[in-house]
Amino acid sequence: MATLLTLNTYRGADGAPTVVAEGEIDLSNVDVFTEELNNASAGTRQPMTVDLSAVKYLDSAGINVLFTYSDEVDRLHLIVHPFLMRVLTISGLSEIADVLPAEGVDREGGLG
Repeated sequence: MATLLTLNTYRGADGAPTVVAEGEIDLSNVDVFTEELNNASAGTRQPMTVDLSAVKYLDSAGINVLFTYSDEVDRLHLIVHPFLMRVLTISGLSEIADVLPAEGVDREGGLG
């Protein structure tokens, strides 16, 4: 059974896509996450933002997808829950994508 993951995509005034994820991203639902990123980019290299501020768990399958997308778009911007900052830094993803902590979220997961 797939882990619960909710995904929504919207476009900013400049047309750049933002994918907002809520839940957990792991091997059981990484295909859905990948499909949402594919649909959002629509085959272009336009910069993309992925808002992971409501994601507290991201396994290696999800991290690999983000590495792939950092190569597929001109610039990947990630807004992440504080829980994920360390793993994305250690993985090296923060060296090739903009990884920023979500504002207003504390380490325990509540609003700051």
